[in-house]
Amino acid sequence: MPSPSLTPARDTTLRRATAADAKRLTRLVRRSGAYTGAYASMVDGYQVGAAYIEHHPVHVAVDADGLVLGFYALLLDEAELDLAFVADDAQGLGIGRKLITHMLAEGRAAGLDSIRVVSHPPAEEFYLRTGARRTGTVPPAGQIHWARPELHWDLTDERPADAA
Repeated sequence: MPSPSLTPARDTTLRRATAADAKRLTRLVRRSGAYTGAYASMVDGYQVGAAYIEHHPVHVAVDADGLVLGFYALLLDEAELDLAFVADDAQGLGIGRKLITHMLAEGRAAGLDSIRVVSHPPAEEFYLRTGARRTGTVPPAGQIHWARPELHWDLTDERPADAA
C-alpha cells in the first residue's frame, strides 16, 4: 500500500538521472521488496554505477522534495528496458506506468520499432498491462535460477501505454 505521505504520479516529475543519483538508485534496487527470498540473489551486490547512468538513458521519477520514487534505464543499442524500479512505498500511485509511458516515447523518439524486456516474473503482469506482449521465455542462467518472461512493446503502434 502506498505511503500516505507520497503523492500520485501526476505530482511527480521525470528527469534524466545524473551520476550523483547512482547511490540512491542502487539503494532503491537493493531494497526492492520484489527481490526477496529466492529472488534476493539477483540484486545482491548490484550497483547502478555513475558510468552506466552517463552512458544510457536513465530517467528518474521524483516528488516535489526531490525524493526518488522510481527509475528506468533504456539500452538504446539493444532496444531493451534494462532496469525499471518503483520504490515499495510508491507502488500503486501510477509511477511505474508514468515511467513506462515515458520510456516508450523515448524509444519512439530514438527511432526504435520495439523495445524488449526480460521481466522479473512478478512484474510480468504489470508489463502486460502497459501494452507489452509476451514473446518467449529466457531460461535460467548464472545466479538466476528461474525462467524469466521475455516481452516486447511494439512502437509502431501509436497507442500510448496509459491507454492500454
